[in-house]
Amino acid sequence: MKEKLIIFDTTLRDGEQSPGASMTKEEKIRIARQLEKLGVDVIEAGFAAASPGDANAIRSVAQVIEKSTICSLARATESDVRAAGEAIKPAKSGRIHIFIATSPIHMKMKLRMQPDQVVEAAVKAVKLALEYTDDIEFSAEDAVRSEMDFLVRIFDAVIQAGAKTLNVPDTVGYSIPALWGERIKQLIESVPNSGKVVWSTHCHNDLGMAVANSLAAVMNGARQVECTINGLGERAGNASLEEIVMAVKTRRDVFSCDSRIDTTQIVPASKLVSSITGYPVQPNKAIVGANAFAHESGIHQDGVLKHRETYEIMRAEDVGWSKNKLTLGKLSGRNAFRTRLQELDIVLENEDVVNNAFARFKELADRKREIFDEDLQALVSESVVAHVSEHYRLVSLRAHSETGLLPVAQVRLNVGGKEFVADSQGGGPVDATFKAIEQIVQSGIELQLYSVNNITSGTDAQGEVTVRLSKDGRIVNGQGADTDIVVASAKAYLNALNKLDSKAERAHPQV
Repeated sequence: MKEKLIIFDTTLRDGEQSPGASMTKEEKIRIARQLEKLGVDVIEAGFAAASPGDANAIRSVAQVIEKSTICSLARATESDVRAAGEAIKPAKSGRIHIFIATSPIHMKMKLRMQPDQVVEAAVKAVKLALEYTDDIEFSAEDAVRSEMDFLVRIFDAVIQAGAKTLNVPDTVGYSIPALWGERIKQLIESVPNSGKVVWSTHCHNDLGMAVANSLAAVMNGARQVECTINGLGERAGNASLEEIVMAVKTRRDVFSCDSRIDTTQIVPASKLVSSITGYPVQPNKAIVGANAFAHESGIHQDGVLKHRETYEIMRAEDVGWSKNKLTLGKLSGRNAFRTRLQELDIVLENEDVVNNAFARFKELADRKREIFDEDLQALVSESVVAHVSEHYRLVSLRAHSETGLLPVAQVRLNVGGKEFVADSQGGGPVDATFKAIEQIVQSGIELQLYSVNNITSGTDAQGEVTVRLSKDGRIVNGQGADTDIVVASAKAYLNALNKLDSKAERAHPQV
């Protein structure tokens, strides 16, 4: 039998550290449910000490997830460990993930600690965490630039203290596969009692080698990989879950281990994370990109038609690509709508949100012939956001664009219960709309990103717009979907403004 490869997903923690990708509690729960359906072994739900809101989100995820271990990150301090321990208490299976920097540059410049102090702090934190759970993971932050002798020393110490998983992270994406694989091999051979723990790796993608480095670690003894859906994460991102899982599954001749991931849930997970975070998937992205199984070349098309495996090493349906269509229309009833939500594992917290989502569904069905699951996910996201926080709400929008004339837009907004109207010109109807909104709200924000993607195919498809706004050092993403791109753009802009208006502050997990 093949050994088990543990999939540790950190989309809800490290992935959330992407600029503007911060998630609400409800959004974390939706993604966690999909990760559980996917078969993820460990879900790192957040960093409890970052904020009360994050701790509450971890606790809420722990209450609803049954088949995956729920994990919270913690620095090697008593306050962090206790916050993590309290957050995972409701979990059927809980883990505390303790980290401390071990490279000379981090210990000296960031921690201001001597090596002996770092070892002492790590051991103390692991022993304290055992008060809450016996599933303790320890990470040596910036292991890629740490001295081998010191890594052996600190890993030996935390094993004796009670850690069951040792994570070796390439925190800054500095390594290359041959060297990373050799480092993992040396550690397993050098650390006393290394056979009593699970060895893990966590690689960043700064040089584009996170997946390659992770797989090199697996080939040299690592049996846990820390990764994210779509490779989401800080800077250039993390190792991509879908690429790691499918590499191990496809190259069974090379890897002596396998995961328990239900690969047919990969594409649905990818689309859900993209929709919630506002980070679109590039068309040529491996496994989950729109072109991942497309063949343009005549030679390729001819080969695939004659025998699929001439140019395809995986089947599209094996990773979840399908015409998964919601066959409901404007005559469909509430019961059919609820049934499809249940089939998609979408749980709405109260009847008001259900009513809002159903009303939006009916409105969309009047304008769009076919409703797909992706459309449903988008309108549910809008309904949840509207229920939680909608200080700024679009009442109506009129935009006009004509060749040779400056586009104009008139926007009517509800702001805190009062209606305001503004007209503006712009370089295009979207630009005019944004300027009209700003005449009313006068937010003083900086627009950092404007992106449009189609949710499904066809000229009647909904367009999904993402905007990234920043103000006073805070960055948020806003999303909006509509069959009218200008309306979708206004929704996205207001969604971002509502997030900026929210008083819930989040501390960066590494601060």
